Amino acid sequence: MTDIDQYLRLHGERFEAELCDLLRIASVSAQPECRAEILRAADWLDARFRRLGFRSEIVATEGCPLVVAESPHVEGAPTALVYGHYDVQPADPLDRWTSPPFEPTRRGGNLYARGATDDKGQMLTHLLSAEAWVECRGALPLNLKYVIEGEEEVGSRSLETYLAGQADRLATDCIVISDGAQFAPGIPAICYGLRGIAYYELRVAGPNRDLHSGSFGGSVTNPAGALAKVLAGMTDNQGRVTIPGFYDDVAPLSDQERRLLAELPFDETEYLLQLGVTGTWGEEGYTLLERRWARPAYDVCGLWSGYQGEGAKTILPATAHAKFSFRLVPNQDPHKITQGIKWLLTELCPPGIELELVDLHGSPGLLVSLESPYVDAAARAIEQAFGRRPVLTREGGSIPIVATLHETLRADVLLLGWGQNDDNTPAPDEKLSLADFHRGIRASARLWQELAHVP
Repeated sequence: MTDIDQYLRLHGERFEAELCDLLRIASVSAQPECRAEILRAADWLDARFRRLGFRSEIVATEGCPLVVAESPHVEGAPTALVYGHYDVQPADPLDRWTSPPFEPTRRGGNLYARGATDDKGQMLTHLLSAEAWVECRGALPLNLKYVIEGEEEVGSRSLETYLAGQADRLATDCIVISDGAQFAPGIPAICYGLRGIAYYELRVAGPNRDLHSGSFGGSVTNPAGALAKVLAGMTDNQGRVTIPGFYDDVAPLSDQERRLLAELPFDETEYLLQLGVTGTWGEEGYTLLERRWARPAYDVCGLWSGYQGEGAKTILPATAHAKFSFRLVPNQDPHKITQGIKWLLTELCPPGIELELVDLHGSPGLLVSLESPYVDAAARAIEQAFGRRPVLTREGGSIPIVATLHETLRADVLLLGWGQNDDNTPAPDEKLSLADFHRGIRASARLWQELAHVP
């Protein structure tokens, strides 16, 4: 691939300039005032695909448009589908940015801008690598399809609706996604598993008004105290969730997976120092990485009740509220978890209290077989570009649309992150290493060749 490598080197500065052009578009899907910028980002990508000679279409939706593109067909060759998103998180708080969020700025080998790594920079690597093949060889060695959405940061609702009727059009052998991070600087990774999620709000109601804690305390159940007991009752002292049947469908970790995770160069002491904590907590019998990535977890995400102003106000609050989540592993069903929670809440609810459970959203986890030939092909491609074989990891977070793509298209998913864990993806000063940007393009170019040879 000497010709392609040379092409990538010669056009590296232009690739960076194109990324900067895309990053200047403030395509914030959560803010209605950015609607024009959303449309401009979709137009930019559509024009870029057309310039490459791909068939491209901007698909109108009730929300933000999709950009769906396809390379010229190569008869008898396999197909890969690239998923990415052009929308970005809001840039707030603006005063915490060292440079303006939508004016890309180079500092210390990094490019700083909102969307640099999440996901414009990473997504663009798979378009630029295709350009190198077309310009150097006249055609790609396989068929490529692209689905680039504008609602990933707000739930991907339009894409989910679109996928329901487009399985045949988007049929593929594997799905390629770069919207994550390497394991550590200089240590690329392939993520083969994601946890799912079940997220709820719990509303607790007691007396019909706030009461004086002196006059009524000790005679009426306090909703805030009841909420605390209910939330605490969802786990035991060994860190296990107490919902009936919660672990029935949990896929156990294989000996091979436990060995792979144990071999990762992970420093628990450094991890604790980075977080500013002095110890860990979680399900007994598992390592920290196993608990983070491959075991279910329960967390309280928000709590509010009663008086929270300056000084004291002696009330017994009428209501209390909480938001909490369960991270789920493959095979666990969010709907089944909901039914178990309702039973447990009935058991834990004290007298004089009414509980209302609101199911906010849920999605299953994802696990790709370590024996997948696509995983092996990606490992070879990344090793050629990064100079070392990638480690295999799982991810504790959830990307609901990934599970939907996997279920709808019945294809293995390759999660190949070019970013770093300190890229500040939701925060001020988001960045992307320019060296990793170019390594990502090279890895992507080699990936098309490796995938083309998978039987």
